[in-house]
Amino acid sequence: MLEELVIENVALIERVEIRFGRGLNVLTGETGAGKSILVGSLSLLLGAQADKNLIREGEEEARVSGVLPVRDIPELKEWYERYAIEPEEDTLLIRRTIRRSGRGTIYVQSQPVNLAALQELGAMLFDMHSQHEHQSLFVLENHRKLLDRYGGLEKETAALHSRFQELALLREKLESLEANRDNLEREAELARYAAEEIGKADLKEGEEEELNGRIEILSRQEDLMRSWEVLTHLMSGSSGIIGSLEEAKSPVESLLPLLGGEGDSVWGRFESASLELEDIFHTLRRAMDRVDFSQEEQEQADERLLVIHQLKKKYGHSIAEINAYAAQCREKLEFMESGDEGKEALVKKKGELERDLSRMARELSEKRKATAVLLQEKIESNLKELGMEAARFVIDLNRKRTSGGVALCGPYGMDSIEFLLSANRGEPLKPLKDVASGGEISRVMLALKSVFAAQDIIETLVFDEIDTGIGGEVALSIGRHFRKLARDKQIFTITHLASIASFADNHIRIEKKVAGERTVTTVSSVTGGERKEEVARMLAGDSRREASLTHAEELLRQNSPGGVF
Repeated sequence: MLEELVIENVALIERVEIRFGRGLNVLTGETGAGKSILVGSLSLLLGAQADKNLIREGEEEARVSGVLPVRDIPELKEWYERYAIEPEEDTLLIRRTIRRSGRGTIYVQSQPVNLAALQELGAMLFDMHSQHEHQSLFVLENHRKLLDRYGGLEKETAALHSRFQELALLREKLESLEANRDNLEREAELARYAAEEIGKADLKEGEEEELNGRIEILSRQEDLMRSWEVLTHLMSGSSGIIGSLEEAKSPVESLLPLLGGEGDSVWGRFESASLELEDIFHTLRRAMDRVDFSQEEQEQADERLLVIHQLKKKYGHSIAEINAYAAQCREKLEFMESGDEGKEALVKKKGELERDLSRMARELSEKRKATAVLLQEKIESNLKELGMEAARFVIDLNRKRTSGGVALCGPYGMDSIEFLLSANRGEPLKPLKDVASGGEISRVMLALKSVFAAQDIIETLVFDEIDTGIGGEVALSIGRHFRKLARDKQIFTITHLASIASFADNHIRIEKKVAGERTVTTVSSVTGGERKEEVARMLAGDSRREASLTHAEELLRQNSPGGVF
């Protein structure tokens, strides 16, 4: 739940600090006072896209922060582990900054996070609903999603969808084989030629680098021979380094006593140097003996390198890619040459998938039917509480069929699902898109939200002016429903209706004032006389008139928790 919200330099708000409680938090104020700014700021805290135009005129940045006590639930624990975040005493601090100069910052506790992480967290903590979201009830696909969600059928639906896609790909493959039968022979011939050409070359990994090294050596024949002659002259013979070191052994040995205890060490180093030089000379001799500086060797290396370059132009950028292409050709040939056997295997697999998909769809359909009965009852019960006593809510499930009456299975099953409503006694059931009353649609949405709120881990629900188009007893029934919902959830609602505001556990007033030469939005929690005046203003536009105040007091005594306000 949200315990505290601090907003700085957002639109007309200079700085406000608001504390919220459990239960029903109602936000009221005159049109244009800034109620939407408050909800917009909360949206920013939960991952909404930032707009630099929200920054207060004359300021370079806007800041929103919130303190949120959280429950110990597995979904949140997994999120904490993924982003290396530790709540302090089961409380999270979220801070977000928007800057005119560029990208802002987001912190949860003291850890920076990206927008996607914040959105993921926000979705686990809050459910925000506004008037325009009613349109989602007119999309049939959403009806299927809501039914599956209520029945806990989302995993089964996802599994069916995966199987449907697998079958669709297999069908495409079979259709492609049939459509391209005329081209198969030509493709087989090309694949056969490529596999044979690459196989005949017998390319080895690293061969190209080795050949380039050999060609480099062969191209430097004269230089290498000259260097070898010089080295031979310097190292061997009576006057060479190796012979001279041999002659030096005796005088070195006779001088060792001068070194005392170091003599043995120096002698070891002298002998080691002599042996090392001799070994280097013999190693180079063996290397020179191995090199074939013949013209034939040069030509063979050049020809082999040319073969590799030609194959690279045709089949890949490297020997590894060329060999991989050959393997693909051999696999393709094997499949093509299997002829009808390969096709028969695919046809058999297609039949198995179709039977499996049909079984999954039937089982899912039966579960949806059972779920629909329960969900209908829950929603109808909520609609009655919301003043729609005679309302009938029906979840219409029909099997999808072809024009010839053959059952069809789509990517999400074989059911066509639609919510139907009869708002008044004697009226026929109609699709929700044909329900004219905005107030009725508002109550259907609230009834749905209430049903799913009982299942959700989400503790806080936000309703942004969903009471548009209603009033009178309907408003009172919505207020009572909010009160019931607020027993287990923290509720925020922006409302223009005094009837709903009178049910608040915490009543927050948003006002627009002029301070100096600037217009600012202020936010305050109202109680007692101030709250009575605000409800009176909502009733009649006059917070001082005796009749309005009397009516407001009566409403508050009837609806405010314990009659205390």
